[in-house]
Amino acid sequence: MGNRGMEELIPLVNKLQDAFSSIGQSCHLDLPQIAVVGGQSAGKSSVLENFVGRDFLPRGSGIVTRRPLILQLIFSKTEYAEFLHCKSKKFTDFDEVRQEIEAETDRVTGTNKGISPVPINLRVYSPHVLNLTLIDLPGITKVPVGDQPPDIEYQIKDMILQFISRESSLILAVTPANMDLANSDALKLAKEVDPQGLRTIGVITKLDLMDEGTDARDVLENKLLPLRRGYIGVVNRSQKDIEGKKDIRAALAAERKFFLSHPAYRHMADRMGTPHLQKTLNQQLTNHIRESLPALRSKLQSQLLSLEKEVEEYKNFRPDDPTRKTKALLQMVQQFGVDFEKRIEGSGDQVDTLELSGGARINRIFHERFPFELVKMEFDEKDLRREISYAIKNIHGVRTGLFTPDLAFEAIVKKQVVKLKEPCLKCVDLVIQELINTVRQCTSKLSSYPRLREETERIVTTYIREREGRTKDQILLLIDIEQSYINTNHEDFIGFANAQQRNTQLNKKRAIPNQGEILGTPPLHVWPSPGPPTGGQVLLPSER
Repeated sequence: MGNRGMEELIPLVNKLQDAFSSIGQSCHLDLPQIAVVGGQSAGKSSVLENFVGRDFLPRGSGIVTRRPLILQLIFSKTEYAEFLHCKSKKFTDFDEVRQEIEAETDRVTGTNKGISPVPINLRVYSPHVLNLTLIDLPGITKVPVGDQPPDIEYQIKDMILQFISRESSLILAVTPANMDLANSDALKLAKEVDPQGLRTIGVITKLDLMDEGTDARDVLENKLLPLRRGYIGVVNRSQKDIEGKKDIRAALAAERKFFLSHPAYRHMADRMGTPHLQKTLNQQLTNHIRESLPALRSKLQSQLLSLEKEVEEYKNFRPDDPTRKTKALLQMVQQFGVDFEKRIEGSGDQVDTLELSGGARINRIFHERFPFELVKMEFDEKDLRREISYAIKNIHGVRTGLFTPDLAFEAIVKKQVVKLKEPCLKCVDLVIQELINTVRQCTSKLSSYPRLREETERIVTTYIREREGRTKDQILLLIDIEQSYINTNHEDFIGFANAQQRNTQLNKKRAIPNQGEILGTPPLHVWPSPGPPTGGQVLLPSER
């Protein structure tokens, strides 16, 4: 029975595998296993049936294995089989086992030749087997049949890679001898995940179907495409033998006779055949489990401690405990505050790469949208000149003035400053809307508690709306302050001395004549003298 003292390792891993399968997850543990890989009609099913000594796998044309089959072989004095999905029932008729596999496959994948990665767990007890666990994967196909999707080849390849990519998996690569080994789909996939050939065991089938005068001696002696674990040749029953219900034991005897009588394989007959393959796989899997055991044990203990800690928290859990409810409520509210702050400050754990949100959008409003609103404020040169002229004339009344009156200057400037109110208030509205959107995004985690979510949104939104009113009041107050006193002593203000020089520079830059700047106001223009030219003109500055 393989390595003495280690026989219980494989059944132990089987129990772990069953436990994880029954709860619908792998618990993030890569259990040691042997994955059987090969193309359609490579002889995978026949190899597995030879191990058991019974016909129990579905057969037919096209793709037959459409779900992974986890086959657990267990040495026992009695012979029967059982499935994990109907564990209470023992199957002694292996024709019923085949029917159950077909029915369970159709239940998940339907009858249209579709595939599914959800495995079927089958356990076979028999006095003719060694403890062994294998995963029979769908055969690699090239052309979709029936209602299969066009990318069936890639679906099967991805499914196979999910199993054989794990370092804990041994790969049983089944290849027929009557095809070029360099074109073997199984070895090609195995090489992708195991380039050094450390986890791959080669199985060469259909040695009896090779052309006369040819043999696979170089392959079986590990000379052509070397693998660390080598190659083993087997001879399966032909299709005619299967249809004729040839006994598997008789087929194994014929296989033994073939290797002993063939001149190319006679010297290695003891290392060929299904019995030797089963014994080798038992030893290889046992050794592989033994090598993987320390890391597996460490990982299990780590997960066990984590789960025990979590269980301890719920040990004295009472759903109606008011202190727990209060604690949970506070934790959720605190988490909402943390999430909101992260979205505004830009230090979130998950960065959105599709669109701007939170603080980034507010930043954009301040630095792009608000300046744009200022720039697009309506400004009519002719209207401004006319207003300036009317203001000066109305201030002078019936008299003809020699100098530009200050009152006219202030009247025009204040009118321009007032125009800042609309874009400023619009900026506040945009920021408030973004804050409310951010609140709704942060409360999405409270979707399990709709009333709590609704109340949280209401309270925070109400608070934001209250601050909105105060903010707008402050902005309007600031603009009123700017209106109440026009500081003509500011360094940016253009007076009589450099008015003409500054006017010339602005004409070149903006191609707008007589435009100046005044502290805290939009651009205004040169004051035209109502009377004869006196050389005394004032420009209104546009910025601080």
